[in-house]
Amino acid sequence: MNPDLQRLQPYPFERLRSLFQGVQPPTDLKAISLGIGEPRHATPSQVVDALTGAVDGLSRYPATKGQPALRQAIANWAQRRFSLPTGSLDPDEQLLPVSGTREALFAIAQTVVDRSGKPLVGMPNPFYQIYEGAALLAGAEPLFLNCAADTDYLPDPDTISAADWDRCQLLYLCSPGNPSGAVMPPALQHRFIELAQKHDFVIAADECYSELYPPGATPPRGFLQTALETGLSDFRRLLVFHSLSKRSNAPGLRSGFVAGDAELIRAFLLYRTYHGCALPEQTQTASIAAWEDEQHVVDNREAYQQKFDAVLGILEGCLEVRRPVAGFYLWPRTPLDDTEFARRLYAEHHVTVLPGSYLSRQTDVGNPGAGHVRMALVASLDDCVEAARRIKLFCRSL
Repeated sequence: MNPDLQRLQPYPFERLRSLFQGVQPPTDLKAISLGIGEPRHATPSQVVDALTGAVDGLSRYPATKGQPALRQAIANWAQRRFSLPTGSLDPDEQLLPVSGTREALFAIAQTVVDRSGKPLVGMPNPFYQIYEGAALLAGAEPLFLNCAADTDYLPDPDTISAADWDRCQLLYLCSPGNPSGAVMPPALQHRFIELAQKHDFVIAADECYSELYPPGATPPRGFLQTALETGLSDFRRLLVFHSLSKRSNAPGLRSGFVAGDAELIRAFLLYRTYHGCALPEQTQTASIAAWEDEQHVVDNREAYQQKFDAVLGILEGCLEVRRPVAGFYLWPRTPLDDTEFARRLYAEHHVTVLPGSYLSRQTDVGNPGAGHVRMALVASLDDCVEAARRIKLFCRSL
């Protein structure tokens, strides 16, 4: 067995099952889960039609690099969305379709980390647990950048020593953030890009929540934008990761892309050629339909806005919670220990939320996720409203 497997931490949802073991929630209340960030809005019909209309692709092995038409559709979308000059993102050299961001975020660590020394892989804390697992299985140690209220839930590069930056080989960043929804401002993005050039590490910018922002608001900035504005036209040491899961309500499609530094893309293509993660032809065809349409994304934002408006209106005054800048999570503070809050809410009101301490790690200054819970507003509007009413009743009973 690979000994690094023993270094992996239990996944948050495994810990949640253990927390609820032996608990019998009220059977007269419908179960409502706000625990898992799985989009449940309908997948756009044009994506479904494109998928089912391309089943003849089952008779062919797909290319790891993907169809030229898909790479071009992605490049066109990225240039429109992030105000990049036409031709600034080469679909042949600087872009690679992938099987969703989860697979790609894990695999990039296996591609770029040199385990012969004592490598560090940086990541926000709280974090998407794939970052930590990828670091451990690549033979590296996680380097946590705490994201708490005192940093506006953003990672602070000044908390990391120059010596640790020198050991860092890969830095995961997530903007908009999971779970806080915080969006990194241009100056902070610029700072991390400068650090990557100075200390020779790769930035893996997870931007999978970038399209879930309030209607009419300024779209969250992407790292490719900042890189170009700072003169880094070749995106050196930078990769961005995007997915159709959240943007297009297609988590089962398992489709996304990685873009940036051409040298890193070539190495990643080599890794993935052996790894065997080529997107099926029908998935690629459906992905083209998704990246070429924006109306369904606009409609998606409107649906989430309705939920935030309704839920925050109910929770006002009973929980310390704010509207996120982007994403579909709420990240409220809890009036008691976050695990106790989650267990009692489930036991007394049949509503599932995820303890914040399960999404983060203990550091010298504490666990930045403790005292919070993550609520994913992915259920129907009616279920989100009902869950909020039960949460309000629970908080008043404390």
